Amino acid sequence: MSEGTAESGEWFGHPKGLYVLFFVEMWERFSYYGMRALLVFYMTKHLLFSQGQASEIYGLYTGLAYFTPFFGGILADRFWGQRKAVMIGGVLMAAGHFAMAFESLFFPALGLLVLGNGAFKPNVSTQVGTLYPEGDPRRDSAFSIFYVGINLGAFLSPLVCGTLGEVWGWHYGFAVAGVGMMVGLGIYLWGQKYLASDRLMKRQEQQQTAEEPLTKDDKIRMMILAVVCLFNIAFWAAYEQQGNTLALWADEDTDRYLRGWEIPATWFQSVNPFCIFFLTPFVTGFWAWRNRQGQGMGAIGKMSVGCLLLGLSFLIMVPAAVLYDAHGTPVSMFWLVGSIFVMTLGELYLSPVGLSLVTKLAPPRLVSMCMGGWFFSQFIGNSLAGYIGSYWDVVAKPHFFLLLAAMATVSGLCIALYLQYLKRTEHRKHILTV
Repeated sequence: MSEGTAESGEWFGHPKGLYVLFFVEMWERFSYYGMRALLVFYMTKHLLFSQGQASEIYGLYTGLAYFTPFFGGILADRFWGQRKAVMIGGVLMAAGHFAMAFESLFFPALGLLVLGNGAFKPNVSTQVGTLYPEGDPRRDSAFSIFYVGINLGAFLSPLVCGTLGEVWGWHYGFAVAGVGMMVGLGIYLWGQKYLASDRLMKRQEQQQTAEEPLTKDDKIRMMILAVVCLFNIAFWAAYEQQGNTLALWADEDTDRYLRGWEIPATWFQSVNPFCIFFLTPFVTGFWAWRNRQGQGMGAIGKMSVGCLLLGLSFLIMVPAAVLYDAHGTPVSMFWLVGSIFVMTLGELYLSPVGLSLVTKLAPPRLVSMCMGGWFFSQFIGNSLAGYIGSYWDVVAKPHFFLLLAAMATVSGLCIALYLQYLKRTEHRKHILTV
């Protein structure tokens, strides 16, 4: 076995490397979402920022966290390789989480987290795709399994980091997030033998230096991917309100008492990943059934449905906001839980499908950069989410939720129209494979 070649063997029908990456990403997302669950509350309750300031900083931070992966992908494709990039990113992120324990290092800590995420995020996701040969039908299900790992970490982190932060002290929550990142990095180092060689390693092994130029088909596929990413911006701008304005809604406008016990506000950020666990088998099973019936929906079609479902989730919040305005008292938590349930359905139709789409459409030598481009659309969406959230205490809540519903719905309709356009042109052959 040559250096950098994955050790053979499978678990449950998939390469062992998938499960290594599953747990690596689980712990990295534990650290990211643990910190995110505390961030707005920490700024408004401890650092005493206004809600508008906190929302803008939140949007800038989460936006930049999805801006830097584009450059992290370029560095990995050309200089570092995916493995080294993941290691560098993990160390930077761990340092950032530990630095959050000191008030004076608040902004430098955010900077370290942004840079670390840029190196880490695109290069873990692309390694899932490299475990499978081109055309392997297991790739989509592999990304669904990988996505469960993401959400397992996202489910546990608000319960652990959020509780520590709210009950024992903010700095304890941030420190535990740092420990989670170190655990993920340790698993990644241990599991190297199960991972496939990244493209840079293969080129070094084969002593190849010349790069083949991009073909016309490569350029068309990248164009299709870029347009889909553009339409996704509105999805992320609405979706990312979960950790921002919806967190404020859970804290201030939701009746969180259950049999006399008040549920911590941060725990509501675990509802979405819990729904991921619950819904993923049903959604993937439904897709498989539709495929057997010869009525399967391609990746781009699924992403259109995901946006429409997200729009519906915010429509659910409109009557809740009307009730709050009418009575001036917190409303039932089940409005928020129901909204998140539908939002999660939309997420399953868009986010893991999009990750798989990138690995199918991107030229092999640019796959990390293209994955960074996918996250770049999230950068713009997250930045827009922060800007929209700054109007939370200015705009009437029913109108605020209607705006988010409209944004997501229009995005879904645009993707659907673009798909119909592709089907009527010579580009049809490129979307039939995805």
